[in-house]
Parts: sequence; C-alpha cells; structure tokens
Amino acid sequence: MLEKFETFNEAVSRWVAWIGFAAVFFMVVLTCVDVVGTKLFRLPVPGSLDIMMLLQLIGVSFAAATTLITDRHVSVEFFVVLLPKRAQALIDCIVQLLCLLLFVLIVWRLITHGYHLQTGREETPTIQVAIAPFSYAAALAIVPVCLVYLQRTLGSILRLVNK
Repeated sequence: MLEKFETFNEAVSRWVAWIGFAAVFFMVVLTCVDVVGTKLFRLPVPGSLDIMMLLQLIGVSFAAATTLITDRHVSVEFFVVLLPKRAQALIDCIVQLLCLLLFVLIVWRLITHGYHLQTGREETPTIQVAIAPFSYAAALAIVPVCLVYLQRTLGSILRLVNK
C-alpha cells in the first residue's frame, strides 16, 4: 500500500513541478526581454520586479516536492550513521514526523497569510497585482511536500516496528 502512495506522490509532484518549471522559464524570458529592452531600446518591462517576485514564489514552492523526492535537499548525516540501526530508524522517524508537522504548519500559515493579504487587498507596488492568490498557490504547492513527508513518516514507523 505504501508503494501506491509513493507512486501517487511522485506523479503529483512531477505534475506540480512543471508549474514551477514554467515559472522559472518565464523568469528567464522576462529577464532577457527586460535586459534587451532596457539596453537597446531604453524601454524596460513595466513591473518586471513585481512579476519576478511572484514567479520566484511559484517556482520555488512548486518545485519543493520533486526536489524532496529526488533527494536534492542538503542533509547532514555524519553522526547518525555511527549509531545502531534501531537508533537510526528512531531518529529518522522523529525527523520525518517533525518535518511533516513543519510543512503542515507552513501550509496553514500560508493560507492564513493569504487570507490577511486578501482582506487587506494587498497588491504588488508597481503593477497592482493581488498577492493573495499567490500565497494560496504556494500553500497548495506545499501539500505534495506534506504527502511525501507523510509517506516517509509511515515508512520510517514501519521500519522501526519491523526492526
């Protein structure tokens, strides 16, 4: 059953990562157009900094789950590998559970932050784009990270119980 959950997580994360990739690609295109327009024609793209700010949020948050699945995050294991296997499994279980709780908290806070941005009608300074939908989108993008950590937590609990 855990394998099906892992397959589901990988599929969802890959799909979500394409949104992040599209945001990064658009950042590159926007930067090129802005630089060429500014240097050659003295005509910068209006609000390019605002757009870049929002695209960075989308690019990073939507790529987080795939980065987690492919083990591209930094991890330090110089002490834990010296411990017995059962202690390693216990520490892994605790760490995975804490990470799950952290990212559930991040989703909750992004939603509440989005609500405050929405009720305050917060907008980007230059082109007046509403910021709240981007906070909600980031919260939605972090849900697959929570699913991956839930799967890893369940797997570490099973390893701990089986050892």
